[in-house]
Amino acid sequence: MRLPIDPSIRARVDRIEIPWNPHGIDPYGVSKSHLAQMYTTLGWLYRRYFRVDTFGAEHVPLAGRAMLIGNHSGGVAIDGAMLITSAFMALERPRLAQGMVEKFMGRMPFSSLWQSRTGQFTGLPETAERLLNDDRLLMVFPEGARGTAKLYWERHSLVEFGTGFMRLAMKTHTPIVPVAILGGGEALPTVANSYALGALVGAPYVPVPAYLVPVPLPAKMEVHYGAPMEFAGTGHEDDDVIHANVEQVKRAIATMLRGRLRELGREPAEGLS
Repeated sequence: MRLPIDPSIRARVDRIEIPWNPHGIDPYGVSKSHLAQMYTTLGWLYRRYFRVDTFGAEHVPLAGRAMLIGNHSGGVAIDGAMLITSAFMALERPRLAQGMVEKFMGRMPFSSLWQSRTGQFTGLPETAERLLNDDRLLMVFPEGARGTAKLYWERHSLVEFGTGFMRLAMKTHTPIVPVAILGGGEALPTVANSYALGALVGAPYVPVPAYLVPVPLPAKMEVHYGAPMEFAGTGHEDDDVIHANVEQVKRAIATMLRGRLRELGREPAEGLS
């Protein structure tokens, strides 16, 4: 059952500065009506269920191309959904954060159409480059499926980052906003991943939480935006240059996670300390 669209959400959708045609559709097929429905649902989860606090929203450019580079924290991409919502709800001028979705999601029934109508596309380099050249806000989780596969006790760690985002940022001269997200691992405390079940449904794995049914708990979540980072170059640099730049972004996210965990009286995970 769909929630009735919140009029305040619809008004914020109208303020998203992308080129809408008279029917409320943009050149990529993103639909105002689909966004209003998505943000009504995600907005309820953001405000009421996960009670998300957003910090540092002033670091996100209000216009022009930018990349949000964040960490996953386990189970499913709840953190991605809340980051999309944060960019819409917490900024002075709402922005549509457009994610690069794992390819298997496009094979799910009805998923591909819904994703495209809400601006979330399969993670193809050419699509990402086109979005940035059109001055969009791109959301990337460089840990990929390895990040969502973290178990509960690994939720505050960072696994290896892919490098594609960095080459793309350098090629398109795009500022990177590092993002640290806490609470996703508590929302779905995964104790195992079933790769056999995943193969049956066409996914990398199916998370198995401590209470068996993979339904998120109402854990409190936080989104922390860091200061934008810019990297000079063409994107064709040697691997050692790219890896060094990626490590800078990873270190910025780790620093935010470590600092916040210590503020909360929690011990940072190995690799963050």
